[in-house]
Amino acid sequence: MDPAHREGRLPLAIFLMGPTASGKTALAIDLCKHLPCDIISVDSALVYRGMDIGTAKPDAAELALAPHRLIDICDPEEAYSAARFREDALGEMAQITASGRIPLLVGGTMLYFRALERGLSDLPEADRGLRIRLEQEAELFGWEQMHRRLQSLDPVTAERIHPNDPQRIQRALEVCELTGRPMSELLAEQQGQILPYRLLKLARAPKERSILHERIAARFHKMIEQGFEQEVRDLLATRKLTPAMPSMRSVGYRQMLNYLLGEWDRETMIEKGIVATRQLAKRQLTWLRSDSEVHWLDEEAGDVLSQALKIIENGLN
Repeated sequence: MDPAHREGRLPLAIFLMGPTASGKTALAIDLCKHLPCDIISVDSALVYRGMDIGTAKPDAAELALAPHRLIDICDPEEAYSAARFREDALGEMAQITASGRIPLLVGGTMLYFRALERGLSDLPEADRGLRIRLEQEAELFGWEQMHRRLQSLDPVTAERIHPNDPQRIQRALEVCELTGRPMSELLAEQQGQILPYRLLKLARAPKERSILHERIAARFHKMIEQGFEQEVRDLLATRKLTPAMPSMRSVGYRQMLNYLLGEWDRETMIEKGIVATRQLAKRQLTWLRSDSEVHWLDEEAGDVLSQALKIIENGLN
């Protein structure tokens, strides 16, 4: 009997999560060499075509070894949402399990993992006019002040959102204004759509934060050497992109855009890009540590591939 289905049981799906620069892609490709897995990317930036260097998108050789679904599926001028991801991912997972294989969902966009596992509440669609006004207010008062406003309107949501996370602050304020209710109340009413899979959750991250910080800095400098600046220049030359677009809010692209628009010098851009990536990693780790079902892979204990295979083997039995 194939490993994805066993009599009377839901099919297995594997989540491979972790902070940025933790080595998830390399481990996922190694897992595909040993198991009948197909990779689905869980990354809010990898969905965009032309955003390759700044997202550390798997290269042609890696994709030849292990194709990734849900990368390069929309243009940077488009908005891609957690709701759209859930729909896309469920479709891909159904195809994979129908072929007797195991969906291996790999990435660091924790909101997408949660949306897939728990479903989405019926929140209002984005309102372009309101978003523009909130962005203008943020330019005038700063995002820390906008976060304080959110604290007064929805303290539960404000507690979960970092003051340096403008996209989520803006969305929470937008929901408050559009519905007249805190976003936390709307989410609490969500009944949760059951995911028809047995989930096995793995997380990869070095125990020492300093090691991850070193990797983040090294990777950012490597992206600069590989032509990250030219990549963003090409995107700006061929598309009508603005700092407000979700694609350009991605960590790294936001900082590069500020540099290319003349707001920062090159050294400041690099410094702020590394700091922003570290802050992202911290939020990812906080989110992962709140999930008691996650199996942590211990890099210091040795071969993470062997650890992962053992955990998965136990999950298949």
